[in-house]
Amino acid sequence: MTHRILTLILVCMATLASWSVSAQGLRASPPSSSSAALTPPPANGQQADYIVAVVNSEPITNSEVRREVLRVRQQMAQQRVAQPDNQVLTRQVLERLINQHLQLQRAKEIGLKVDTAAIDQAEANVARQNQMSVPELHRRLAQEGMDVKQFRQQLSDQIMLTKVREREIEPRVRVSELDIDDYLREQNRNDNPAEQLVQLAQILVAVPEGANAQQVATLQAKAKRVLERLRAGEDFAKLVLEVSESSDRTSGGLLGLRTADRYPPVFIEATQSLPVGGVSELVRTGAGFHILRVVEKRRAGMPDMTVTLSHARHILLVPSAQLSQATALARLADYKKRIEAGQADFAELARQHSQDGSAREGGDLGWAYPGQFVPEFEAVMNALAPGQIGEPLVSRFGVHLIQMLGRREEQLNPAQQREVIRGTLREKKLDETYENWAKDLRARAYVEMREPPQPQ
Repeated sequence: MTHRILTLILVCMATLASWSVSAQGLRASPPSSSSAALTPPPANGQQADYIVAVVNSEPITNSEVRREVLRVRQQMAQQRVAQPDNQVLTRQVLERLINQHLQLQRAKEIGLKVDTAAIDQAEANVARQNQMSVPELHRRLAQEGMDVKQFRQQLSDQIMLTKVREREIEPRVRVSELDIDDYLREQNRNDNPAEQLVQLAQILVAVPEGANAQQVATLQAKAKRVLERLRAGEDFAKLVLEVSESSDRTSGGLLGLRTADRYPPVFIEATQSLPVGGVSELVRTGAGFHILRVVEKRRAGMPDMTVTLSHARHILLVPSAQLSQATALARLADYKKRIEAGQADFAELARQHSQDGSAREGGDLGWAYPGQFVPEFEAVMNALAPGQIGEPLVSRFGVHLIQMLGRREEQLNPAQQREVIRGTLREKKLDETYENWAKDLRARAYVEMREPPQPQ
């Protein structure tokens, strides 16, 4: 039996950080003073279970380390990443487990809990990503030697870790207008061509090798007429298909987003003073006469200023004393079946049942930029094809049913560009704040290292 299914499942579990639902902490009873280890490491090399570390009176066992080492190695193999020495990886895994125990303990301290329905939903998502039913997932887990109860506990822990990080980290992170200004100034001070990203599109009127002066003049006149049509307002992409003789004509003449030093110097000289959307004068090269359009310009450190907008609608049910999360999930699953069978209309169901301000618009959320919705909502939305309805999902706001209506590309205006930069800086600050928070938890904890782990 190969480990391919288990690898896929473990990789899916590793992506559960996008889930944002309530979670509950688990903490073992403190070990008695007479039990320094469940079982001492045997001299014959056989793997018996025993305690390798104690974190605020909560034990970490050798079997727990072994399971995590296996999970990490499976992920590395799936991603074709070079694997470290066994002792090095084991030490890294033990440190990670210590940090996870500390964070789960913190979740319990601040009252976070896991809803069984949230674990059910996470389990269903793992099954769906592996293109199988939940019973089939359970059978595969058993075949791979993983207990279903243990698997669900790991899902619960991942959900809880996500929630405690959101609760503890996100409120501490702020990005000011001054932060954005400083970032822009730093980028603008950098005039190294190797760090300037440019996307150009071209229309090429080719000049055959060995063409005489009359032929060259005729082709130049043709290129000038094309340029005049562009100046008069004709669409660049349309003229690419009509006129251009380059191999990139089927992609709108796009030459690719690349550093300026990877373009012919004559192309950069002709376009360096042009704004995005600007069209150059004729540029002569050995290939012929080029008309260049500036599609995008940015520093290598700047985020992409062309974004994909998503148009979706949703139905939101908010769990309450009268409506459990499990019932809300079942109700939305029923709505999905009815809509797909042509027995109900999405917009009408949204107007009747959705507990969101968009209900009066049939659940229509309008055109949205990346990052506009919470991560768990966007993760499902972004995976949908236009017209497709996703499975019900749980977010911090409730339970959603999403339908993707369409997508489009758009160049950001200056104000929107600042918001993209704000998001980039915020992600960086979140990472830094998380690292400091995790270190602070560790510094204030009692951690006792016992027998070293002995993974396979």
